[in-house]
Amino acid sequence: MADTRPKRRRSAEQRAKLAEKQKERSKSRIYIGKAFERWRELRGQKGFQSDVQVALFLLDSYKTDKYTSTPFKAGTMIPSPPQLSSIGSQSLSGRDEFAMQGVQYMDGSTVSVVEQLEASMSSVDLNETTVTAHTFDENVFNDLRNATIDCEDTLTCPDEDPLDVADDYQEETSGSDSDPDYVPRIYVRTGGVLETQLNLDDVPEMNMEDTLYDIEDIEEEEENTLTDDQPHPGFIKVLNEDDIIGVPASIVYHSSLKQLVHYLDVPVRACTAMNRTTKKCCGAPKPFEVVVRERGTAAVVEWICLRGHVVWKWFSQPKFSQGMHAGDFLLSTNILLSGNNYTKIALLFKFMNMRMVNQTTFFRIQDHFCIDTIIDYWETKRTEIIRQLQSKQSVVALGDGRMDSPGFCAQYCSYSVMDNDTKKIISIVNIDKRETTRNSVAMEKEGFLRTFDDLCRNVTLTEICTDANTQISALFNPKTGLLKDKGVLHSLDVWHGSKNLSRRLTALGQQKGCSILLEWCKDICNHFWHCCKTAENYDEFFDMWVGLLHHVTGEHSWALGSCHHGPLVEPREKEWIEPNSEAHQKLREIILDARWLKDVPKYLHFRSTADLESFHNHILMYASKRFCFTHAVYSARVCLAALDYNHHINRAPKKKRDGSLQYAKLYSKRSRRWRLYSVKVKKDYNYITELLVAIVLKRLASAALPLRATKRPGDPRRLGVLSGVTAPSTEELLRTQHTRGIGHPEAPE
Repeated sequence: MADTRPKRRRSAEQRAKLAEKQKERSKSRIYIGKAFERWRELRGQKGFQSDVQVALFLLDSYKTDKYTSTPFKAGTMIPSPPQLSSIGSQSLSGRDEFAMQGVQYMDGSTVSVVEQLEASMSSVDLNETTVTAHTFDENVFNDLRNATIDCEDTLTCPDEDPLDVADDYQEETSGSDSDPDYVPRIYVRTGGVLETQLNLDDVPEMNMEDTLYDIEDIEEEEENTLTDDQPHPGFIKVLNEDDIIGVPASIVYHSSLKQLVHYLDVPVRACTAMNRTTKKCCGAPKPFEVVVRERGTAAVVEWICLRGHVVWKWFSQPKFSQGMHAGDFLLSTNILLSGNNYTKIALLFKFMNMRMVNQTTFFRIQDHFCIDTIIDYWETKRTEIIRQLQSKQSVVALGDGRMDSPGFCAQYCSYSVMDNDTKKIISIVNIDKRETTRNSVAMEKEGFLRTFDDLCRNVTLTEICTDANTQISALFNPKTGLLKDKGVLHSLDVWHGSKNLSRRLTALGQQKGCSILLEWCKDICNHFWHCCKTAENYDEFFDMWVGLLHHVTGEHSWALGSCHHGPLVEPREKEWIEPNSEAHQKLREIILDARWLKDVPKYLHFRSTADLESFHNHILMYASKRFCFTHAVYSARVCLAALDYNHHINRAPKKKRDGSLQYAKLYSKRSRRWRLYSVKVKKDYNYITELLVAIVLKRLASAALPLRATKRPGDPRRLGVLSGVTAPSTEELLRTQHTRGIGHPEAPE
């Protein structure tokens, strides 16, 4: 089907600029003919990133062979740079074994690594303490001796994302200026002594992944333009989503591709290229040279005449408008949809000696076509689940927060809520630390308030179970809680209650005279679990719970009751605790602790957020805690995890040939025991096709790939926190509207 869309015409000014640019570029062009393949082979062997580096290498090699000069002479002392402080300093790597090793050259001279470093630093005049764009040396700029200690309230500018700051070593704190124990953040500012004139905004960004894997930025070469009247078919165009989605693809080696094309008879007898000056046809006859070039993940086969003109081109992939290959677009899309990381996939392609889509192109595709489509698709699926819950008279929800890092430097908090009956995720709220005035401790509370407000407006929420978070529990305080009049029961996870009890017993058993409590710790926690499971009210729980003080002493019947267990097995594995001993007195303090007993009614519903913890573990597949993401990308990856979890939550168990269920065992290093679980059928990922269709349709509707990143309304970088203006939190909005007698507030944008 021919493309009937009108072509975009350039203005006269644009054509003049393009002609001037082509004229300037043609002055530096060198045609090397058949040596091009050897040139590219040398570039790949040496790991050069541009053709300029190849040329400099060849020129330096020619100069070295001609004059046989050596870079260093034995015994030559290289002057070290002047000290930047009156305090005597020594090399940080002076005691390092690697620094003491030498590099031996062909003439027998040996220069240590420290001398090489000092030689590179001595090439810049530090007396002037000025580094320009032409004399910039990263070794000088990053040298610890040229750094200073700095301290600021904020490390970023209003338009800068703190996640992108990779050169500053920060000490994260969760305090505020009003906290008397608050310690300002100090960090090392590299190049602080130098009066640098280099504009750091013009330097391309990189993250810690780039420093680990050292993946070069692959630039796509411009394609040679051919004549308009070509006697052969052009490339295949992508006109709708069915042209690329679900179409099989293969990995083709260039040697096999060349073997195929050498047997093809090109439908061109002579070169049809026109000379722009003489307006004459080239007319070079066969045979034509066959060259296989790489364009991202695609292969381009070119037939070149004896005069260097491209007679015909064949592309291994269909192409979108503006020349983007379909394979590059789908690879960039599926890296995100599968929860993978660009740097790791690029490293895989590098080891396979295959070309990869440009990193900048990947981030542009992810930002403009994938993120919003994924979030909108999740909201559509979530709306279907909420519509089903609206018909229920009572909804019990399980809520918990997850931080995006394993330590105390979390940037995001994802507060997830699961329906207790269907075990499906019904709400996800992602909180950025900049939304809570950089207080990471308050992120879970903020996420809970937004989630609670949204669920109360959409479903009949009667109970919500969380972990033992004191900030969330304070919201339901009968006297001062903001949510005490909402008519929603707040319950606690019974496993967290057992964990808290075990922690207190373990700390008590480490005291002098109380070591016997360590033997009873497991039984006491199991008794608490049993009481919460069987007790109908607080009085029943208290009778069974207090009976523990009699049981541990060997007394199984007393004036107000007796133990519920059967005959005990003799001999006993544990010793009885002596009545009124120090260990027994300490245990009584824990059993009858008023603060502990006050929270007991919240455990009697016997709820657990274990399934929600399983979902949080599933998020690691899409958003690992070892990588940093922007707010939009992180939100999209969490939504992908929720889509995956909800779609496969009701998978059927796998059966054997005889019809019985198939089981497997897994060893737990924590409990040192085997766990048995039923094997489920494989995941189908049917929803991925719908997502791909929506993303491809969005690409087809776009004229070209936008150059700038999208600034979304919910981007935390838009908040006034960075400019000194604090945005109101959900708690402040609730407190304000509660005093005015207003109902549920609207969630802040």
